[in-house]
Amino acid sequence: MPISSATLAATQRTIDSYEECADDYSGIVDPFPSPSLEAALRQVAVAAGNGGRILEIGSGLGWDADFLETQGVLVRRTDATQRFLELQAARGKQGEFLNVIADDLGGPYDAVIALCVLIHVPRDQTGQVVEKIVAALRPGGVFLVTMRDGDGETSAAYHMTYWRRDDFALCIKAAGMELEWDAYRMGRNDEAWNTFFARRPG
Repeated sequence: MPISSATLAATQRTIDSYEECADDYSGIVDPFPSPSLEAALRQVAVAAGNGGRILEIGSGLGWDADFLETQGVLVRRTDATQRFLELQAARGKQGEFLNVIADDLGGPYDAVIALCVLIHVPRDQTGQVVEKIVAALRPGGVFLVTMRDGDGETSAAYHMTYWRRDDFALCIKAAGMELEWDAYRMGRNDEAWNTFFARRPG
């Protein structure tokens, strides 16, 4: 499906909004993963193997990549928000510009992670994005993703797409991956999230 002008406009509004608030994120986002996220990231690192290559879509401030790198893997840090890349560069971390909707993802990777980022992909593009991620994984590679739990879409300063657990699980399976586990949690401001850990068949 071609990318519509409405999708491009919604995506650009979201990116512009992050450009404006990126510096504030430094004081909001905890640089250390929560216990549950740490366990999931460790599982990703084990699956990738020592020296494994991981693509992080939407690195933001880069804290999750920092942790992964302590586990002996190599992380390709990417973001569509230039200011996030600049903030990482200021502390010696190299990232690359990547728009997950419009750009090629490269690969093959041992793992792909997309934490709190595919929530901004319009629903009618999400299946294609997940298929791109599968294509970027090596056989046996794993995918860790977090999605907002709920129904519908909103498109204001940030485009937000909500997914129920079963619907996104079907999206993962339709793209050709096997869902190994998922988990539900409540985040800041009583926001509900689902985490999914899936694998491309070997």
